[in-house]
Amino acid sequence: MTTIAATGHMDLAAEATGPVREALRALLTDLAGDGLVGRSCLARGADSLFAEEILALGGRLDAVIPSRDYRTAVVRPEDLPRFDALRAAAGEVTVLPYERAGTEAYEDANRLLLRGAQRLVAVWDGSPPTGRGGGTADTVAEARAVGLAVDVVWPSGARRTGARH
Repeated sequence: MTTIAATGHMDLAAEATGPVREALRALLTDLAGDGLVGRSCLARGADSLFAEEILALGGRLDAVIPSRDYRTAVVRPEDLPRFDALRAAAGEVTVLPYERAGTEAYEDANRLLLRGAQRLVAVWDGSPPTGRGGGTADTVAEARAVGLAVDVVWPSGARRTGARH
């Protein structure tokens, strides 16, 4: 059984969704081998795409929810059906003991994602940490610091809505 944690940008441009999904599918298919467990926080963008591909490949999804208020405070109304469906499909759901979402909750959620994983899949454009903690670049750095294999997925033409280029 291979456990793969996921991190990635929430603000993927609409036209990036298809190429990112295809790249994730190709990578995860190659890694599936003797069974697959994917860990995700189920955030919009990369986390949800990863979770959907894990399930499509017959893998088990484990969800890590950063705080008790995450669904109501962070998940956008238009993303609720997808979030709820993924959470319901998860084999295991861990809700961290934080009342409110924030940097500390995100950092702890990312540490839990990495614990016991064999690798990290990062849908990441290579941008540096924002300084807020708990972001994609921070998670990649933490994984690399503990010697975890990191697969960066950023297909040609992918972009973020907040990107300036």
